[in-house]
Amino acid sequence: MGDGSALFEIILFAILAGFLVFKLRSVLGKRTGHEERHSDPFSPAPEQGNKSDNVIQLPGRDAENSVGEQQDGDLSEGMRLKMADPSFDEIEFLQGARTAFEWVVTSFAKGDREALRPLLADDLMSAFAGAIDAREQAGETQETTVSSFRSALINDVHLAGSVARVTVEFITDQVKVTRAEDGSVVDGDPDRIETVTDLWTFERDIATQDPNWRLVATRVPEE
Repeated sequence: MGDGSALFEIILFAILAGFLVFKLRSVLGKRTGHEERHSDPFSPAPEQGNKSDNVIQLPGRDAENSVGEQQDGDLSEGMRLKMADPSFDEIEFLQGARTAFEWVVTSFAKGDREALRPLLADDLMSAFAGAIDAREQAGETQETTVSSFRSALINDVHLAGSVARVTVEFITDQVKVTRAEDGSVVDGDPDRIETVTDLWTFERDIATQDPNWRLVATRVPEE
């Protein structure tokens, strides 16, 4: 009788333990909707089993992949970039990106094509030049002042072969106004500060000795 009672207790504890494990896994596996939206691209990605598919889809310039996407097994794209180019430093990169942002925005407003050319990829330069041409043909001038940076953060990294693409989210305070030939305001407000969010993608071939990054895409976040 004692052996039967002991066996019953063992079975009971096993069932109870299994139930607790099941409940624990069900809780840990839930997404509450409060998880952080953007993962750090320079942190190792979570383990993904024995996944061996290392194919990376390079995003087009009109539609980037989702922010913070982790690929290539156990490594995030940011970690892969650091391994491929140990000299890459995100703090230094962001300082340069902020300078480039202000330079491009100001040069575009002034219509200074020569200042823009070294910083932009050819197709993006063509788009900027076309917008400047249209503005000049309409007899309009644009004034843009970046009054402050609220933030400048890396939110997407892609590495395809030796070509690295880093997308930066800029949140800035700007004063923007477009004036007609007679000086009257046709768009914007010279007395109003706007908070503007931009996503800019910079590209560099890390296999070359050229340390400069070029701007290849600009867009605004989808609402």
